[in-house]
Amino acid sequence: MIKYLGSKRLLLPAIVETITAIADARSVIDLFSGTSRVGHALKREGLRVLANDHNAYAATLARCYVEADLEDVASEAPRLIEELMRTRPKDGWFTDAFARRARYFQPKNAARIEAIRERIASMALAPSLEAVLIVSLMEAADRVDSTTGVQMAYLKTWAKRASNDLAMRMPDVLPRARHGKGEAHALDARIAARTLRADVAYVDPPYNQHSYLGNYHVWETLVRWDAPETYGVANKRVDVKERKSAFNRKNEIGPAIAEILDTLDVRVVVLSYSDEGYVSRDEIEAMCARRGRVRVLARDYPRYVGAKIGIYNPKGEKVGKIGKLRNVEHLFVIE
Repeated sequence: MIKYLGSKRLLLPAIVETITAIADARSVIDLFSGTSRVGHALKREGLRVLANDHNAYAATLARCYVEADLEDVASEAPRLIEELMRTRPKDGWFTDAFARRARYFQPKNAARIEAIRERIASMALAPSLEAVLIVSLMEAADRVDSTTGVQMAYLKTWAKRASNDLAMRMPDVLPRARHGKGEAHALDARIAARTLRADVAYVDPPYNQHSYLGNYHVWETLVRWDAPETYGVANKRVDVKERKSAFNRKNEIGPAIAEILDTLDVRVVVLSYSDEGYVSRDEIEAMCARRGRVRVLARDYPRYVGAKIGIYNPKGEKVGKIGKLRNVEHLFVIE
């Protein structure tokens, strides 16, 4: 899966163990699905997963890793990936935006990404199959990018991996879960909390000012394929300025989390929250207690790779000192 700030790769065993231990749990809402790493793992355990994320790139990842079933795409996806790898490069707007005006990819790879994505758009495929191909391309692009793992900026000098040739692979699409077919949604989290139904909800909201749309704007553009107007050295989509989330605002995040906890129609909520967040552990615990009994599990884990590398401005120049290298992630289990 793609490099991702906020990925729960290291915490995944604890999350899966906590949710699969819930008696008679057959379905789970993943309210802020991101890369769908958690939803994918829960689907592997047999749960019916309803994944949700308002960003298009995340909804596409969910369509691949949660909604798509291997038995429905296994015959066509590998053949199409092999066919797409023979597509001739195209040096157009994407290459200019992300290999020249901003240096996320070497031009040779950006031109291949551009040509392949246009070819996918022209195929008029079923949504699940299209998502598998787009995710294959996204992950291939991620393996040859030149960033620290976020797209707020690119590196001043090319990352070694950026010189490698783009190579698509079949994503790890799972067979249908024994408890039912998964779903992928692209709703505002508060609307999803009011409308989706399951036994359990896994809630992993953004927790500070960092916008996932801003951090992964290249993937949003790759998925939407809308040649957007851009701004700044990092060539972000202009809608990064407009599509603001309450979960990235210090004065709004607390009420937004409380609204979700109050409206979710599930038996158990598992809420993941970092000690880097705007809302304190005590405040979160008080919100959770309105639903019922609360257990809190704490896990210490290393911060993302960029924290070790340092802080860079949009020109790729180091501008800040390295801060703390470890965080505490809390799992609030509310029954």
